[in-house]
Amino acid sequence: MKNLLAGLAVALLLFTGARAGAQPNAQDVIAAVDKIRNPGQPFRVTTTLIEYINGQARNRSVLVVYARENRQTQQFDNVVRYAEPARDVGKMVLMNGSNMWFYDPSSKASVRISPQQRLMGQASDGDVVTVNLARDYKASLVGEEKLKDADHRERDCWHLDLEAAGDEAVYSRVEYWVEKGTNRAVKGKFYSDSGRLLKIAYFHKPAMMLGGLRDTETIIIDAVDQNLVTTMTTSDMRAQDIPDAWFQRDYLPYIKAD
Repeated sequence: MKNLLAGLAVALLLFTGARAGAQPNAQDVIAAVDKIRNPGQPFRVTTTLIEYINGQARNRSVLVVYARENRQTQQFDNVVRYAEPARDVGKMVLMNGSNMWFYDPSSKASVRISPQQRLMGQASDGDVVTVNLARDYKASLVGEEKLKDADHRERDCWHLDLEAAGDEAVYSRVEYWVEKGTNRAVKGKFYSDSGRLLKIAYFHKPAMMLGGLRDTETIIIDAVDQNLVTTMTTSDMRAQDIPDAWFQRDYLPYIKAD
């Protein structure tokens, strides 16, 4: 209830500013995007990645993500479990604050990795975990733009520029186009630490999941070769209590998930 009231307060603030003809505060817009993207309770969700080359599917992977907001840091702790293909079952990724580890049961070792490390195709480890954008980035408003979404429909958007506020941000810079009125992210551009554009993402196919209308598919396009595309589809989002121990690196070998 507390999370819902906070989301309504942000939406009311943005709506009031729009009626008055004033541009909204960029940080408030990103906070509203977070309220749509992230449930206000611990949850699990299934994420399916499919890599396409020239329109032909090449690789497929299924992950189960367990996420919970850390009330002290206001960031999300995540455990990612590999469910498919069979050769990867049992592998896991832990994200705790700015730290991310990969665990391989064959070696029983966990190694430090970067959130920008590629997971499959154009999707990185940092793309599949839940994050708090308003906490990780300082947002500024670039302006208003009309933009065609993934379904080629024109949308009225706020164009935002996000700069990393600290080391915990997955990317050093992100651009977001957020639809006016709904506060749904329509498009994103993601940059490397050197300022190079890495990829472009489109968010679409909204559906009701865990009490909110959330986009269920992200189309990620390579910034250099647009024939390289990865889709990231979410399903079966549901509330789940997650033990504290799951978010400890040393406990990864003992996680027994369903």
